[in-house]
Amino acid sequence: MDLDTVRTFVAAADTGQFQEAATELAVTQQAVSKRIAALERSLGVRLFTRTARGAELTIDGQAFLPTRANCCASPSARPPPCAPVGVPCASTSSPRAARRRDSCAPSTARTPRSISTW
Repeated sequence: MDLDTVRTFVAAADTGQFQEAATELAVTQQAVSKRIAALERSLGVRLFTRTARGAELTIDGQAFLPTRANCCASPSARPPPCAPVGVPCASTSSPRAARRRDSCAPSTARTPRSISTW
């Protein structure tokens, strides 16, 4: 797992669409898809549910996002380490992305799988 892959994950989570994430990162949509697929394979979990309207974080994706979003923000703008899910990250570039992340409250339906840290 490299920083570009983590940035791709955070951008896709922020925008809710792989194409918008690709535009934000100045890469192709195919590159975003491949990075996300490789990350999901390496972690052994699905991070996104693909829909006709975009991509939505799974419970495992919600669990993976807070600490990874912190590593991509500028040092002065980061929320405290181990910020709970739903706490906005300063790396958000649009109000839409902030609303999406704020609405990502963890579900109590099941516990996320253990995800190894890098």
